[in-house]
Amino acid sequence: MKTITKDKLVVNIFDTRAEMGAAAGAKAAELIKEYLAKKQEVNVIFAAAPSQNETLESLIKAEGIDWSRVNAFHMDEYIGLSKDAPQGFGNFLREHIFKFLPFKSVNYIDCEAKDIDAECARYSALLKANPVDIVLLGIGENGHIAFNDPHVADFNDKAAVKAVELDDVCRQQQVNDGCFKTINDVPKYALTLTIPTLVSAQHMVCTVPAPTKAWAVAATVNEEISEKVPATIMRKHNSAIMYCDKDSGRDLL
Repeated sequence: MKTITKDKLVVNIFDTRAEMGAAAGAKAAELIKEYLAKKQEVNVIFAAAPSQNETLESLIKAEGIDWSRVNAFHMDEYIGLSKDAPQGFGNFLREHIFKFLPFKSVNYIDCEAKDIDAECARYSALLKANPVDIVLLGIGENGHIAFNDPHVADFNDKAAVKAVELDDVCRQQQVNDGCFKTINDVPKYALTLTIPTLVSAQHMVCTVPAPTKAWAVAATVNEEISEKVPATIMRKHNSAIMYCDKDSGRDLL
């Protein structure tokens, strides 16, 4: 493993994707147990993407966690997909972690909401009532976190949850990840937790594997902190750790 620190962000680069996920999952488990030791409930936001597979697998296997005291949230969701669409982020998380563990609550963004403003307000109220302790996230190929693509990212966003139009790099990533056959199949709009909501978490555990993320990882570390590379905001966070494999971290080795 190689460790790099840039501003406040710690970056750990592992030889393999499996080692990366095991380490990220172990860190998430450690933090959850730490919080359960000092408060009744813990609130965790989960990213839904293939990049998170190894981390979620590791977390599921973790011992000593009372999941009945953990509230789960997810960070973004397409607008207009049917509730049973396999590409839905809520469905992804259900299949990869939520169905395996007895959470106190699992709180989904409604992809079929007829009133988008009302759904943003509903989910914002949930998050306000359950301040975030830990966020498990990734970084998009364009440097986004959640669905805060560069053209809609706002480090000072007044909203907690908002509707956004996805850029083409983000939409193509969903094809590259095998979630959709063509970019035309990828929805153009989504609901996302905003950047202030994400960084309000006490801890950020960021997992970013694969060669397709090499530019985003290097830019997160080396570029100016700005909305042009939204993930750079993690360099200002008091407890943010990024886990990479040698493919995603190759430009930092």
